[in-house]
This record gives sequence, structure tokens and C-alpha cells, in this order.
Amino acid sequence: MTAPARPRGPVPPARSLPCAVLYHDSRFIVLDKPPGLPVHPARAGGPSVEDWFPLISRHRNGPWLAHRLDQDTAGCLVVALRKQALVAAQECFAAGRARKTYWAIVQGMPAGPSGTVDAPLARVEQGRQWRMQVTTARGGQPARTRWRTLATGQDGAGNPISWLELVLETGRTHQARAHCAALGCPILGDARYGARAAGALHLMSRSIHLPLDVPVHAMAMPPAHMDRLMAQAGWAVPPGNVEKEATRCLPTH
Repeated sequence: MTAPARPRGPVPPARSLPCAVLYHDSRFIVLDKPPGLPVHPARAGGPSVEDWFPLISRHRNGPWLAHRLDQDTAGCLVVALRKQALVAAQECFAAGRARKTYWAIVQGMPAGPSGTVDAPLARVEQGRQWRMQVTTARGGQPARTRWRTLATGQDGAGNPISWLELVLETGRTHQARAHCAALGCPILGDARYGARAAGALHLMSRSIHLPLDVPVHAMAMPPAHMDRLMAQAGWAVPPGNVEKEATRCLPTH
């Protein structure tokens, strides 16, 4: 696999940004977005990733978010520095060529070591809230997630938990959260999708690979709240190797 491009141009100083820089070249920067930080400004105000765009680039032709992460999801977030790069990344996502790997710590244990959730999703309004729900009705958006169990154990209260690797072959809103719930294993902290209690969402974008002419790939480490629980369960995070992870996560169809 082609090695990543060497960084060109000034990298924003880490102390100036709310997150670490995982990858940087003249086309893209990949940020390690912290949990709780929205990517877009919220109606109620408060900081967002876009607030730091002037530090990333002062060019009038960019930057732009190449995709989105939920506010409570941590990890790899791709920002395009030029319009041409944005178009290339969006085409890569739309064609299903981007390889997105997520890690989740979930309640319980799924049946079997690995599998696929191939279940359309539709938005359902519930009072003042909404959620994505598996549906067989017309109007549902096709959604497909491959998963495998990396480890099982217990939380501090003795409840069974599992560490899952999720490969999202489609990019629907709340796909990882809804599909984990469909497995009967909601993500810890995700009360909207059936977790025992609300709290920090134990979900992260572990790695991303864009197979462009010059490939873009980056890998994030678990945020502090996930790292603490993984250590408590006796789980060791393997050494990061984004090339091997990207190869392992190639689509099966």
C-alpha cells in the first residue's frame, strides 16, 4: 500500500486546536475530534470544530468538513483544505470506497464472534427527540455494518460488556448506534438507543482510509473515558497500524 504523503505546509500548533492532528498534507487535515464537541455551531451556541477553521487555513478556498461525526463520537474527522480535495473526498465517500472503522464498547455480548447487520434505517420522531430505527417499510435508507468482537469482559458493576470493531459500509445518521442496538448490544452511555444509563458515549471513529491518488489514512486512540473502561476490563489496545486495519476492513462484496 502506498505510504501516506509527507506533510507539506504549516501544521496548526496542537495547543491552538481543541484536538490532535492525526494527518496533514496540502489537501487534507485529519483531526482527532474529542467527544462532546459538535462539528457545526449549535443553535444554543458554544464551541464547534468549525470555530477553529481560521487556524487550520486562511485560504478563501477552504477549509470544509469532508464528512460528519456526531457530537458525542470521538476520533478521526477529515477536513478538506481545498475545494478540489473536498470534491474528491465526497466522491470517495459516495462511491463507498472510503474505509471507516469504529470502535464501540457495548452492553452484553453479541451472538457469535462476527457478523453483518444489513438493516435499513428510518428517522422516527419521539416527542421532542428523534432516533433512527430499523425498518422494513418503504422509505428506509439502506444501511450495512460489519462487526466483530475484539474482547469481552465486565464493567465496574460486574455487567457483561464487549469491545466491538464496526466497519460502516454505508454512512447513515446514527448507523453505528442503531445497528448496535439491533444486535441487542446498545453502546454504553447511549440511552437513546437502549443503554442502561446515559453518560459518555463509548463510540469512536478508530481509523479512516481514503484511497485517492495519494491515499489519506489516519488512526486515533481511544478517548479517556473509553481508555479507562478498557483498562478496567483488562483489555490492551493493539499497536496502531492503519495500513493493516484498512486492508482487513475491505468490503466483502
